[in-house]
Amino acid sequence: MHPTSCGIDFGTSNTSIGIARHGKITLVPLEQGQFTMPSAIFYERKTKTPFLGSKAIDLFFEGKEGRFMRSLKRVLGTSLMQSGTAVNGKVMKFEDIIAALLLRVKNKAEQISGGELSHVVMGRPVHFVDHDPAADARAQHELESIARQIGFQHIHFQLEPIAAAFAHEVNVQEEKLALVADIGGGTSDFTIIRLAKTLMTKVDRHNDILANTGVRIGGNDFDKALSLAAIMPALGYGSTYGPKNLEVPSKPYHDLAEWSRVNLVYNVKLRAQVQQILYESHDKVKYQRLLKVLQQENGHALLSTTEEAKIALTQLPVWTTQLPYLEDDFAISLLQSQLDEAIAPAVDSVFKAADACLHQAQLQARDITLVILTGGSTEVPAIQRGFRERFPHAQIADENKLSSVGLGLAYASRQLF
Repeated sequence: MHPTSCGIDFGTSNTSIGIARHGKITLVPLEQGQFTMPSAIFYERKTKTPFLGSKAIDLFFEGKEGRFMRSLKRVLGTSLMQSGTAVNGKVMKFEDIIAALLLRVKNKAEQISGGELSHVVMGRPVHFVDHDPAADARAQHELESIARQIGFQHIHFQLEPIAAAFAHEVNVQEEKLALVADIGGGTSDFTIIRLAKTLMTKVDRHNDILANTGVRIGGNDFDKALSLAAIMPALGYGSTYGPKNLEVPSKPYHDLAEWSRVNLVYNVKLRAQVQQILYESHDKVKYQRLLKVLQQENGHALLSTTEEAKIALTQLPVWTTQLPYLEDDFAISLLQSQLDEAIAPAVDSVFKAADACLHQAQLQARDITLVILTGGSTEVPAIQRGFRERFPHAQIADENKLSSVGLGLAYASRQLF
């Protein structure tokens, strides 16, 4: 008899888990009946037990004092995993922080399955870290160690786009040559794979997978590009100071525009530097706003506002974003065309990775009969247009964008274990 097993999609933005029990595959509702949970964690001041998911986000934006973190997946394989981060005055290891989040997910699944889970297939991007095989291997090892730390004994890894393909394969009536595009918060990954219901029972799918490529660009990078192009100029980004008309330092703006680096700007040294430059600023009104963000630690609010605008602009031609924490009644109107222009270089890199996948498989776009779009960032209009233009004759499948990887990993666990 097969053991109950599971598949975990630990994503940069969201996390999901599916279980394989008695031959059936089930996604686990993680909060309020939703099959995904934001990959967010909040340690309230003077407490050791963290709040996770939507609750973490809500408490932070309600103004509770504490340490808020998102995009933890992007820390894997980097030097931050060794150095850790300050939480309530003490250094905490990122492996323990990530373990707290994944343990909650595991516990939820065990409540549904009715027993302890020891078998798991963990999802992983094609590249945790671009152009650095050692760091990439280190990232997978770190995630495996975290899985063992929370009680898994049998751990296997599967590429996330392949998992997404498995989730869609159940609906494929006749054999398809599919390109899977998994564009999430932190990475864009591509797989070309043969899919068919008759292939689902195969344990070894190696010969069905024709190519895999990926790049460390995703929705977080779109947020950053939009922030720097349309939000940060209102805080003095690109302005000048002093008699030599020097441009103000750009690093604080870049850190403020990236979820995994926001906390780095909250220090006395940077506030003092910005205060000093303010005296010589040629646009004191705007540069004062940067100082205010640093003093009041509103960086996460600023990024959340940008993310909200990006999501709105996937559907609307114009969006007015409110920034009352900068000034009373302060707002910026953003255009969908500004989003397209801001993210164009990142989108270009995404499609270069897709083209590389075709090249690796020695195929042309016309050979692809099914395009599977998964990951929240596939909603971005420039991404949607790009795939429909490149693959005009292919069927486009884009249902269950946020949970298809978790579902596919559960299918993989059923086959493997």
